[in-house]
Parts: sequence; C-alpha cells; structure tokens
Amino acid sequence: MHRTPDGKPDLSGIWQVMNTAVWDIQDHNAQKGIPAGQGVVEGGELPYTPAAAQKKKANVENRATADTEAKCFLPGVPRITYMPFPFQIVQTPAQVTILYEYAHAVRNVFMNTPHIEGQLFWWMGDSRGRWDGDTLVVDVTDFNDETWFDRAGNHHSDALHVVERYTLVDADHINYEATIEDAKVFTRPWKMSMILNRHKEKNFRLLEYECFS
Repeated sequence: MHRTPDGKPDLSGIWQVMNTAVWDIQDHNAQKGIPAGQGVVEGGELPYTPAAAQKKKANVENRATADTEAKCFLPGVPRITYMPFPFQIVQTPAQVTILYEYAHAVRNVFMNTPHIEGQLFWWMGDSRGRWDGDTLVVDVTDFNDETWFDRAGNHHSDALHVVERYTLVDADHINYEATIEDAKVFTRPWKMSMILNRHKEKNFRLLEYECFS
C-alpha cells in the first residue's frame, strides 16, 4: 500500500463507481431508460417510518420534477459519490479535498476539527474527517432536506447525518461505506457500500460537465 509522508494510506487519484445506484440504491428491474441493477443497501430494505414511506411513493410519482438533480442542484452526500461521473481526491494531513466532475462540485473535508456550531442547511453538508487506523472516516452533518439518495425517490430530512468510510482494498480500489442516520425519516440507522475504482487510462483527467435543466 502506498502511503503519504505522514504514514496514512494515499487515497489521491481519480475514482469512479461502476454500479446503478444513481437510479436506485435498492435492487431494481430494468425500465425505459433505466438499467437493471443490484442494490447497495445492506440488508436491501430501507427502514422508513410509515409517513416517510408514503412520501417516497409520492416522490416516485413526481420524480421528473421533484428530484432536485433534474433541476441541476447539487446532489448531496452520499449521492454525489455514485453519480456516473469521476471525481478526484487530493489529500493533505490537514484537509482532504474531493473534486467532482459533476457540476464542478467541491467538498473540503477538514481533518480533526469540530463541526460548525448551530444548524446549517447546506446541499453538501459540513464534512469533518479523521483517521481510524487505515480508514478515512468523514462525518457529515448540516444538510438541507432537498436532495434524494437516488432517482427512485429515496429521501431524507434536514436531520440527516452521514458517516463515510474510505478504505483502500488495494492500489486501485477503495471500499466505500456510508452509514445513514435520520430520526425524522428512518426508524434506525442503515448502511450502503460499494467499490470505488481508480482510473488508470493514459492522461485521464476530470473534464467539464455543465448541467442544464
């Protein structure tokens, strides 16, 4: 495993998922314009409260206009990780920056620092990182309630709390896990996981993607 000068696993590089979670984080059949796919949710089911489950159904019926991705807003966390676009991780001891090809989005993960005091309502939340052995743990809070987890209407509230774990499996693969907590929407925490794949093509780099609604 390649390590940085401070001894941490080197996550720097350009990565991308190879799954269909952007359409639906659960198992789903093929539909017009939607490929079939295996889910990324541990256990398969999402523990919605009864009211939240009804909202999910309404979201599906109105997803062409209700999904903020269709309006070209930022997709939130963890959704931006499995958008069908590459992203680049730039790592330093004090900060990990993630540059996304999608809509020029940028996340700054400030290491070993507390969250900002008070409730904020950000599209991408407030990210704070630490190392747990060889795993980068990113604690994300202070979301708005506008984004979804996928195009299938799976949703959250402004109480969303995400804990991401980035673990190098080998030189070219990261195991990515995201634990989701939201007491307003779910009856218990739940987890999704997937593999991030390193781009190794010659001269590969992030390009521009402008979203137009």
